[in-house]
Amino acid sequence: QVQLVESGGGSVQTGGSLRLSCSASVSTSSCMGWFRQAPGKEREGVAVIQTVDGRTLYGDSVRGRFTISIDKAKNTLHLEMSSLKVEDTATYYCATAPVCHGLGTVGFRRWGQGTQVTVSS
Repeated sequence: QVQLVESGGGSVQTGGSLRLSCSASVSTSSCMGWFRQAPGKEREGVAVIQTVDGRTLYGDSVRGRFTISIDKAKNTLHLEMSSLKVEDTATYYCATAPVCHGLGTVGFRRWGQGTQVTVSS
């Protein structure tokens, strides 16, 4: 089932910025995260956030450049991406899980359809 909807993807040059959004029921999701997958590569965790306390985890490759956040009033998950690199090119997915354990995909039950991010040098 596709329960979530991502938006905000697009094409930018190296160093540019993008803001991804994901419509979701934040109040009923204990853990929410962003993942990405490039052609021929495994899906990897980008960032996760616990809705109860706002605690976050980031992948080493994006820490300091990306920021995950929740807007409870709008039931929306966001991912602010800055200083984009060519290696950030991938399809980005938002997902939810009952508990945050880390950046792995295991435990995430609901997934969005994905939004494409392309970074060119």
